[in-house]
This record gives sequence, structure tokens and C-alpha cells, in this order.
Amino acid sequence: MANFGPSKQEIVAAAQRLSARGHLVATGGNLSVRIPGAAAFAVTPSDLDYAAMTPDDVVVLDLDLAVLEGTRKPSIESSLHAAVYRARPDVHAVVHTHQPYASALALVDAPIPALFDEQVRFLGRSVEIVRYGPSGTALLRHQLARRLGSRANAYILRNHGAVCLGADLVRAENNVELLEKCALTYLIALCTERKVSRIPLVVREVAFHKLKKDQEAAALRAAGVRP
Repeated sequence: MANFGPSKQEIVAAAQRLSARGHLVATGGNLSVRIPGAAAFAVTPSDLDYAAMTPDDVVVLDLDLAVLEGTRKPSIESSLHAAVYRARPDVHAVVHTHQPYASALALVDAPIPALFDEQVRFLGRSVEIVRYGPSGTALLRHQLARRLGSRANAYILRNHGAVCLGADLVRAENNVELLEKCALTYLIALCTERKVSRIPLVVREVAFHKLKKDQEAAALRAAGVRP
């Protein structure tokens, strides 16, 4: 039987770091990590303050959402996390936040174009707006799943928040930070009412090619193949 302890500890540490930085507040948002070598993931529980969370509170589910370990109710968005893991073998961590600046763009239906090479290198060609679906519903899961083919690592959920992905939880956390930096900068630029410049197309494609190479390597590692 797999040892879920390290993954559960990782979840709590990351949740408390993100909470300290203001990206997770009280019980809002959720995060998960894929269990190494198993078709399963560890996810934060529903309705528990991150400051009080312990590894014993984290729930482990298989990709069909059957509970493998844990006594608490798993996050309402667990099916969304499972959908990401099914569609993206390169993804080993998912963080869903209600971070303020990305959430502001969610309200004005403003996707983030390719503003910075670092943005494209880690988040994708653009940060798309995912069509609205109520929290925890199959509709929201479906709307996000439709976008995952873009191979982006960040998506803005209309009238809701954001989802960031990563090859590990550290990368997913960093992508949350990078998304918020890009969202804030873009909002400020939009407020000037002047034209917002983008990086050249060739630079965008070079940066995105590097991201795809990272994703391919992560998928191979997950399959037990050395890149």
C-alpha cells in the first residue's frame, strides 16, 4: 500500500505558505498533489481553515473520487482536480485560489495575453478565461477540461478565481505567484487606457516550446521513463 504521509504533509505546508501570502484565505480555494506511482491524489478537505489544518485532515482519493484515506469531506472541487490529472499526465499539482488580482480579471472577462517571456515560459501562451460554472459542479469541471488542451499552466475561472498547475507543488505555487504578478501589472496597464504591448511572436513561441519540453519530460517521469 502506498505511503500517503509525505504527500499529505506537502499539502499542508503549501496551503499554509499560500495562506500566509494572501492567495488562500480562511477556507477558500483548494490544492492537491498526485500520489507518486498511483492513480490517486491528496487534496485539502472541505471547510477547514488552513491555519488549523494538519496532515491527518488531508484526504486521499482515486481518480474516480473514491476515498483511499481520510475521514474528512474532501474539497468540493475534487472532481475538477481529478479531471486535470486525467487529461494532463505532466501535471502533479493543482492549486485553485481566489487570489484578488486574477479574480478581478475574472469579473471583467479579460484574459491575459503574452505580456512577458517568463509568463509564457511557465504559464503558457496566454491565461485564458474559462466559461462560468457554479462551484463544485460538473459544468465547471467540463468548462475547464475543454481548455486543458492549450497546455497552459494557469486559467482564470469567470466570476470565481484561478487554477494553476505544475509538475510539482513548488512549481504550482510559483505559478500562483507569477499569475498574480501578471494580473496586477495587466490591470494597471489597462487603467492607463493606452495600448498594452505584447512580447514578439517569435519570443512567445520559443518560451512556449521550452514549457512544452518541460511538460513532456514530466509526463515521461510519471510513466517511469527517464527523459
